[in-house]
Amino acid sequence: QVQLVESGGGLVQAGGSLRLSCAASGLTLSRNSMGWFRQVPGKEREFVAAIHRNDGSTTYANSVKGRFTISRDNAKNTVSLQMNSLKPGDTAVYYCASSTELYGSSRSNLYDYWGQGTQVTVSS
Repeated sequence: QVQLVESGGGLVQAGGSLRLSCAASGLTLSRNSMGWFRQVPGKEREFVAAIHRNDGSTTYANSVKGRFTISRDNAKNTVSLQMNSLKPGDTAVYYCASSTELYGSSRSNLYDYWGQGTQVTVSS
């Protein structure tokens, strides 16, 4: 049984940093593309970042490029999202997801498994 569990969310002031982690069981993260998405109430789930299965390269949404970094620890079977220079607009529930695609897509429907999400709140 595949399970993804996010952690590391919380409340932070604008300009601060948080590091989210996603621990996997039942699958090997290095054999999957992994993505981070976020969602606020009343809006569609939004792509944030992905790390690709084939070569470990990364892709970011324009809104977080230069501020967020996605990484993978194969030994721990975890994927992380380092978030710096946080803005109130980054407030959302953040989800990690896995995909068997070679390249992690920005399309949420191409991901097979999802975590339960972790709340990130950035105060102004």
